[in-house]
Amino acid sequence: MSDHTEGAAAPPPAVLNTPDAARYVGMSAAWLKWKRGVGGGPAYCRIGSRILYRVADLDAYLLAHRREVA
Repeated sequence: MSDHTEGAAAPPPAVLNTPDAARYVGMSAAWLKWKRGVGGGPAYCRIGSRILYRVADLDAYLLAHRREVA
């Protein structure tokens, strides 16, 4: 029996680069860069010169900014 499952979808990535993170939250990459400088944006990780966003942090950011319609 093989450990390889044909047709199985790969799990979604746990981290996204800036352009992908921007698409995920519906904003521009420039907005994310600006928020990294001034604060108030989603949490991110800097590894060397790379900026990565954990999907869990992006989800938390979106949830924190959720507004109920009365």
